[in-house]
Amino acid sequence: MTAGRTRIKICGLSRMEDIGYANEALPDYCGFVIGVPSSRRNVTVEQLISLKERLSDRICPVGVFVNAEQELVAELLNGGVIDIAQLHGREDEIYIRRLRDLTDKPLIKAFSIQNLSDLETAEKSSADLVLLDHGKGGTGASFEWELLRHWKKRPYILAGGLDAGNIPEAVSEYHPYAVDLSSSVETGGKKDREKILAAVAAVRSITI
Repeated sequence: MTAGRTRIKICGLSRMEDIGYANEALPDYCGFVIGVPSSRRNVTVEQLISLKERLSDRICPVGVFVNAEQELVAELLNGGVIDIAQLHGREDEIYIRRLRDLTDKPLIKAFSIQNLSDLETAEKSSADLVLLDHGKGGTGASFEWELLRHWKKRPYILAGGLDAGNIPEAVSEYHPYAVDLSSSVETGGKKDREKILAAVAAVRSITI
């Protein structure tokens, strides 16, 4: 995962309409919440396979998991259903090492950022990439971005409270590897074509 232009990830796709919007907008990544019944964006493995079949091969599919069995995560990665796994629960370094024994595919670990200590923990993660968010993710809330002035050079994904309006500030001030959007590109709890197109256009218009 190299530096360069800021990437964009649209997370929480769950309907065929969402796939159509993504294929039109062409974000770099699309995230699918897998096996998390408490999430309204949850999809089953069977639904995921159907959605992935319709997703443009120009978009990288990411599976989002919360404390899932490592065998399931590895199976979906090694089978080519997803290209990257994003770990959004209590997965620790032991979990990641065990998963590394099962697959050599890239891993993203999400961290809830409330203070500098949280940032330090995220910086030490052995995951290929870290995602910095507020709370559990998908809430539309952002953490205090000023904390990022203490961040080292490690690439990261910025999530939480991002939309077409504040993406330019986030990218120009804090230089994330990628930005991750979910609730901000929804209307009434469902993905919104116009908001997705606007968000992707906002990222693509920025030159650092």
